[in-house]
Amino acid sequence: MKKLVFILAAALVISATMMAEDHVMAATKSQKAVTDQPAVLNLNLQEAQDYAIKQNRSLKNASLAVQEAYAARWQTIAAMLPQVDGSYSYSNYLGYSATMSTAMGDFNIDMPNVGAFGVTASMGLNGQAIVGVLLNNIAIDMKKISLEKSESELRGNVMASYVSVLALQSITNLLDSSLLNIQGLEEMTRHAVEAGAAEATAADQIRVRVNTLKTSINNQKFSIELATNSLKVLLDVPAETELVLTESLDALLSPERVISLLGEQFALENNLSYQLLKKQVDLAEKNVHMAGWAYGPTLSVGYNYIDQHYYGEGGMRMTPPNTVQLSVRLPLWSSGKRAAGVVEKKIALEEARNTLSETTDNLAIQYRQLCFSLTNAYETYLNEKDNMEVSQRVFASATNKYKYGASSNMELTNASNDLINAQSTYIQAVLSLVNAQVELEKFLNN
Repeated sequence: MKKLVFILAAALVISATMMAEDHVMAATKSQKAVTDQPAVLNLNLQEAQDYAIKQNRSLKNASLAVQEAYAARWQTIAAMLPQVDGSYSYSNYLGYSATMSTAMGDFNIDMPNVGAFGVTASMGLNGQAIVGVLLNNIAIDMKKISLEKSESELRGNVMASYVSVLALQSITNLLDSSLLNIQGLEEMTRHAVEAGAAEATAADQIRVRVNTLKTSINNQKFSIELATNSLKVLLDVPAETELVLTESLDALLSPERVISLLGEQFALENNLSYQLLKKQVDLAEKNVHMAGWAYGPTLSVGYNYIDQHYYGEGGMRMTPPNTVQLSVRLPLWSSGKRAAGVVEKKIALEEARNTLSETTDNLAIQYRQLCFSLTNAYETYLNEKDNMEVSQRVFASATNKYKYGASSNMELTNASNDLINAQSTYIQAVLSLVNAQVELEKFLNN
């Protein structure tokens, strides 16, 4: 008995030590992951999406939820398997003696100290436990679908942020080029004013154009910083990490990508929202079975072993060393509680089926709408891109004409305003195109 107690104590110490080491190793790995972040990240879109999936903490929680569902299923299975418990007890009666009165007189019976070692094994099984395992399987599938949906949404968000940064950088570069040109005109006009060949008003109007372009550039830089920080949040990198986006804007917004996406056939079974609703219907069906099994019997089997040892003389063994129990419990009357439970689950099942049918009908319509939105967004993007390029050429032409005195200050001002407006509209068209593309990719589970 002492050896058994020693072995159990040693096992507990070893287990506690291993758990402590695991916690230390996990903390060390976590700290190393934080300190090993690179100072510069060179990423194309695919690499950025993969990096986000690997690093994003929200996605890690979704992955842990899948593991949690597996653990819950094993708990349900293990509850139906044999449960074995060991026990040891010691009783000291402090020298007490029991007195037994008979016709022949009173007799004293010594009560020696006693130690008892016992092992109890039990196992219970009913229909609800079996259905519970099936419910856990559905829960695991739903967690996996939710994880996949989270990954799809994260990829889409990374793409939107990635393209936003590229588009804003492109516009800022164009504005920088325009600013250099108009600053040259400002200097030329100022020299003309000093020489008496032009009025001071002309120089002031050019200066207003310069300040307007500077303000627009500063606004674009602020937007770039905001979009870059949003991308860093999605990638889960420190604020000081420098991001270098290696993919071009034209490659990401190419007609081939749009045509390829529009050419994909819609498969209802691939849609993650449909898959999740389908699993909810399966879950509701199993809940009906679970409620129905409340009327079923419960079978229990148990075994008990006890070994008593008396320290001293005397003692009377009253408990048999081996005992086997077998029982069957059948519910008879619950005042309608079980019946109401079955009705409740059947109503929930009907609701889930109605939601699935409605969603199935709406998904086909939603697919057509998403395709139309992407087509329209791409056509708008092409038009606004052409408008911006035309505005850029008009501004360059007005700048050259003004330089040689062939255009007025008003013409230059109008060309500058048109360019800024065209660039702003182009940015909105790019973002609308990316959002339409991302929404269709998520819908198709691409």
